[in-house]
Amino acid sequence: MKRFNYKYIVWAVVVMFASSCDSYLDVNENPNNPQDAPLSGLMTNVTYQSALNTYRLGSFTSYYVQYLASANPGSSTDTMDPLDYSTTWFNLYNVMTDLYVMVGKAEESGASNYLGVAQIMMALNMSMTVDIFGDVPFSEGFEFQTLTPVYDDDMVLYQQALEYLDQGIQNLQGESIYTIAEDDFIFEGDLDKWAAFGNMLKARLMIHQKGQAEYSAQEVLSAVENGFTSNEDNAQVFFFEQDFNPWAQVAIDNDNLLLGGWISEQFVQALDGTSYAMEDPRLSLMIGTTDEGEFVGTANGVGRGNAPEQGARSTLIEDQFYTSKQSPVLIGTYAEQKFIEAEAAFEADKARAYQAYIDGITSHMEMLEVPSDEMEAYLADPSVSMGEAAFTMEDIFKEKWVALFLHPESWNDARRFDYAYKGMTIPANLNPDLNGQFIRRLRYPDSEVSRNGQNIPEVTLLDRIFWDVE
Repeated sequence: MKRFNYKYIVWAVVVMFASSCDSYLDVNENPNNPQDAPLSGLMTNVTYQSALNTYRLGSFTSYYVQYLASANPGSSTDTMDPLDYSTTWFNLYNVMTDLYVMVGKAEESGASNYLGVAQIMMALNMSMTVDIFGDVPFSEGFEFQTLTPVYDDDMVLYQQALEYLDQGIQNLQGESIYTIAEDDFIFEGDLDKWAAFGNMLKARLMIHQKGQAEYSAQEVLSAVENGFTSNEDNAQVFFFEQDFNPWAQVAIDNDNLLLGGWISEQFVQALDGTSYAMEDPRLSLMIGTTDEGEFVGTANGVGRGNAPEQGARSTLIEDQFYTSKQSPVLIGTYAEQKFIEAEAAFEADKARAYQAYIDGITSHMEMLEVPSDEMEAYLADPSVSMGEAAFTMEDIFKEKWVALFLHPESWNDARRFDYAYKGMTIPANLNPDLNGQFIRRLRYPDSEVSRNGQNIPEVTLLDRIFWDVE
């Protein structure tokens, strides 16, 4: 872990400048909030809050991809009901509003480094917003000229996000009299790592578009070649004693009988040797056991069933890689990038795809610090290292699903893969409006319905984001 003493100081800056600029939905000025934030304060806020946005999305998408399951039967998230995600909407737009201001300030002051970072972070947050909602306000979203901004087409917004990434990467190469340092929670001002992250995000967004006319496998691979080179490049935000990792809080709350973080039966069975031939050594480093020392999941939509006592099911527990108080929230990883490479190379260069697949598993295991003998045994098993000839796209998606544990990108993959993971079944008590199908998007939040209802597209939970092709 790094720079904790400095973080105690810089956290005050986060509080001071958080929500420094109102989103288009928040029109009343707060005299207690500063109206003009400097670049350093904006940088601190947007890097920190972008990591929290990643967690916030993962906190519900993890039920859709069956990492987690509710302890209570018929839970609305488990059963994919049309929930109100107004808070998620506000959090995403508050960060994008600060980024909009940051871009303008950086352009005015000639701070090309801050400009490049802001453009990359804008692409991240706007793509996360599109991925869950589809069409959203953007072109009229930040000028405060209207309370009813138009909704922009999701495909157009994706192209804008890719343009932001290209511009951001280019601007990072420019001259600036300003220095980014520890006001950057992600890379501490390392512009080479920011450029690599920009390329990694390009690969992520482009692989989503596979099957679209705009898709080019070669462009994805070119972005990968300029992206991360190891786990040392991972885009992540470390937490600290006063404000620790939110997944650790979930584990602590569960231990205090505020139930959450229960593990889906599907996830346990995918790693314990039930659904696949090989028992995965990562399981014990990612989740806890029952009081009897066993891994037992909870069926989505069913709840605790005949095991009402806490300790009879596996949950997230404190002090593991994802749940230590000072663990990082992962935004983008080298392991994810390797699986993107494997998918992009699969048709034209299967040997490269297979090696990237093996490297993706290895890098995730190394990140979790799996003992070397257990790692070697797993990789040596023919069900994992099946050889180039037998290697399939299903193998890539399965291992990527494991490596993206608790990350919202996994829901994007699940929809692209049509939820075809081995053993993944429709949850019990499914929302009847889904007609026996998995959810494809979120409903628009109540806050938007009340303020901007005339512009909201008419959609159902089965309507697909543009890249979610049938």
